[in-house]
Amino acid sequence: MNSATPLHHKSSLVIFGAVTFASSWGFWLIAIALGGSVKDSPSVVPYVLGGFGPVFGAIVVRVRRSRRREAPPARAVGLRTGMRLHWVLPLLVMASATVLAAALLSDLLGGPAMSFAEGRSMMSDAGGAVPFFVSMLIAGPLSEEPGWRGTAHPRLRASFGRFQAGLLLGVVWAIWHLPLFFVSGTLQEEFGLISWSGPLFALSVIPMAFLTAYAYDRAGVVASIAVHFGVNATIAMLTVKSPVTPACIVAVQTIVAIILLTSQRDRRADLPVHADTHPRQTVTGTTEAV
Repeated sequence: MNSATPLHHKSSLVIFGAVTFASSWGFWLIAIALGGSVKDSPSVVPYVLGGFGPVFGAIVVRVRRSRRREAPPARAVGLRTGMRLHWVLPLLVMASATVLAAALLSDLLGGPAMSFAEGRSMMSDAGGAVPFFVSMLIAGPLSEEPGWRGTAHPRLRASFGRFQAGLLLGVVWAIWHLPLFFVSGTLQEEFGLISWSGPLFALSVIPMAFLTAYAYDRAGVVASIAVHFGVNATIAMLTVKSPVTPACIVAVQTIVAIILLTSQRDRRADLPVHADTHPRQTVTGTTEAV
């Protein structure tokens, strides 16, 4: 079966974006209207459902592609990536290390000293380490990566190089978070939109888009989930609130993303998707599908 044309990928992106933003912002507007904290019922329900907007968008695109019998994007990475999964743990450690390095840098620059005290308190409030880390895995990594990286990223690469695609998706991803600044009880609401920390959070999404895209290209959605989880969990454990630390996180992750992307040889970097006339095969021999 021939690969889907760039026009098909663009229409899929439009559908993905429409479903993602409509479902996420719709649920979050309900949470805002309810007025309570997302840590309590009933506001927690629309808050959590809103976070799954990218997954809803991915499901709609996947069902549509299956019904139309279209081939997956040429750059899609299948769930079964065989030995490539050995990248997952190193990428998880790398992601967490960028936050730890930024926290240490912030301390050296006169920012708050790195401490896990509030993080341990949050873990205790969650009922222990397992519930805490499970919640960190679901809220963000699992609820977003199948959409942003598993669906949008390979389709953006139909028309853009790695840097352009990463920047564009990073900006869209940052805009997607905007309603959370008005949802009581969220980290974004604690930062405040009109503050140094608010814009810095939005800016931090862009290097995150590059890091998770790099992980996806290496070992698929599982790897991008690991990177997303590593960053989120470490930030939560450090309870990053001072503007100095988010600024350092942006700087460190930007440098790391540039090093990773410039050191990776992308032999298909400038090839349009329609140049690949056959769906690629995973290392296990199964056709990739996203």
